[in-house]
Amino acid sequence: MRYMADPIQFTESKIEKNPVFLLGNEAIARGAVEAGIEFASSYPGTPSSEVGDTLSQVADKLGIKFLYSVNEKVALESAFAASISGMRSLVFMKHVGLNVASDPFVSTVYTGIRSGLVIMTADDPSMFSSQNEQDNRHYADLAHIPMIEPSNPQEAKDFMKEAFELSEKYHIPVLFRTTTRVSHMRGLVNVGEIPKIKGTRRIFEREPKRFVSLPVNAIGLKKMLMEKLGEIAMESDMSSMNSVSSDMISKIGAITSGSAYNSLMDAVVSHSIEMDVLKIGFTNPLPKTRIAEFLRKHEKVVVVEELDPYMEEKIRTIAQMNGIRTSIYGKLDGYFPQLYELNPDAVLQSLAGVINIPGYIQPNSPKNGSDLSPRPPVLCPGCPHRGTYYAVKRSVRMSNIKKPIYASDIGCYSLGTYDPFDEADTIISMGSSIGVANGFSMVTDQKVIAFIGDSTFYHSGIPPLINAVHNNLDMLVVIMDNATTAMTGQQPNPGNELDYDGKPVTGIPIENVVRGIGVKNVSVVDPYDLKASLITINRSLHQAGVSVIISRRECAINRDRKLRKKGEIEIYTVNQDKCGKCMNCVENFSCPALFIENGEIQINPTICDGCGVCAEPLVCPFKAIEVKN
Repeated sequence: MRYMADPIQFTESKIEKNPVFLLGNEAIARGAVEAGIEFASSYPGTPSSEVGDTLSQVADKLGIKFLYSVNEKVALESAFAASISGMRSLVFMKHVGLNVASDPFVSTVYTGIRSGLVIMTADDPSMFSSQNEQDNRHYADLAHIPMIEPSNPQEAKDFMKEAFELSEKYHIPVLFRTTTRVSHMRGLVNVGEIPKIKGTRRIFEREPKRFVSLPVNAIGLKKMLMEKLGEIAMESDMSSMNSVSSDMISKIGAITSGSAYNSLMDAVVSHSIEMDVLKIGFTNPLPKTRIAEFLRKHEKVVVVEELDPYMEEKIRTIAQMNGIRTSIYGKLDGYFPQLYELNPDAVLQSLAGVINIPGYIQPNSPKNGSDLSPRPPVLCPGCPHRGTYYAVKRSVRMSNIKKPIYASDIGCYSLGTYDPFDEADTIISMGSSIGVANGFSMVTDQKVIAFIGDSTFYHSGIPPLINAVHNNLDMLVVIMDNATTAMTGQQPNPGNELDYDGKPVTGIPIENVVRGIGVKNVSVVDPYDLKASLITINRSLHQAGVSVIISRRECAINRDRKLRKKGEIEIYTVNQDKCGKCMNCVENFSCPALFIENGEIQINPTICDGCGVCAEPLVCPFKAIEVKN
């Protein structure tokens, strides 16, 4: 047993010591490699990011063409092109990323593919790192696409291989759905051999009646798609990805899938509950015959699933259409919650409403950690975004701007919504800050300030900026350029001149894009230089039309890694003889390295990264913060 930490080990065709201890996302990557993928693409998004982190380390050695795309739509379109050119292809994203990719997603299911194409979506119940907890299983119905859901890392690896086989057998993309708990759990995984792939470029063979999705072709393609689904439904009924955990030991049964299976089994085992469990891994089309048989054998059946009653609605339909009178319990009748991630305690509480559980005392409410003290997230020590937010807030106050509107976006800088900055009035989706700013500038007389990161700008901030310039709108756009896609793990973006593997690529400077759109008032500032930033922001706030400030400074995590390696980080301390106790550094700049102890402001040397911004006069007017000798 060992971690798959060494990329060289990951590329071995056969690992002698099984099993290996893998993260769910690492297991997904391993399954794709064992399936013989030759192309993979993504826009990084938690909880799917580690799939790309893993593949990016081994792609070149294995001959896989790997691509971090500008957004999920481009990632899917690229993978589709590779598939119909003869390469097994994987594209992966977080749940809201599929919203971005939904246009080509639905159409590629119509046209079908040639070599296998698997589309992984990682849902985020309880919204650990997301703006919503949408249930992407509904996309399977919307697009008429087969869907597979693993429950643990071993299944993540094995089911990925089966997904590619299914995709190629029926020439259709397959949706591979995980959740945060499955993607981020670790488990023992028996790995297999890695096949040798061609790794050579292909010749695409034209077939316009199939791949040109005009109405005249789509009409026939829809009919073919529905015929395929009929065949795939029979495949689902026979699939080994669906299994019963026991053989009629009880009159009570449960039907479950994905991460909910783990919570259910923890509850069942901990309280020795006698219950047959049908675990479904092939969740679209559901195995209707198998479900009907399971229902007939039990007096009561509970449906245990996270988020929406996706399976429950279908299972109730199966029962009604087959005249089955089994009592079914789930979310629709209030026995199970429709909100947030399930856990064993929540499952036990729900089961106790259906069956008697010896020794179980019903709590007043499920344990969900709500009794813990809140701990809001903070920007890292040395984060350049802190300087940007500090300077903008001070500039707005100095300019006597009343009721400014702050339109923010998805990324590390969304933490500007918290005290002491409080600079976010809206956050709804990637790139929406500039789009929302368009509307505000047309319907209010308030000053509109939009914040967006570099990766998010490339992802979906360019079209709304074009819209603002074209329509002569009035707003200040602050693009916070830290030269990476930081929140998901420091993946590259189109502004970088090196790719994920350190190879040279063509960087696209943001200022070139902005000026090319037609923005005349463009400035570049260093957020560590508060005085220069303040002057530039003040000027831009009073300019009419669209102004853009690019606040550029490398992500503190990447900066610190380089400096620590060289031993060049300077630690700061507070000279108590000079400190005027104004508290500005703690209350308004609010670096987590600063704290108050016994009435004195202190700097924690273990987390100070020596950025030195707190020592600037605009933060410490008494010049009490100094380099520690």
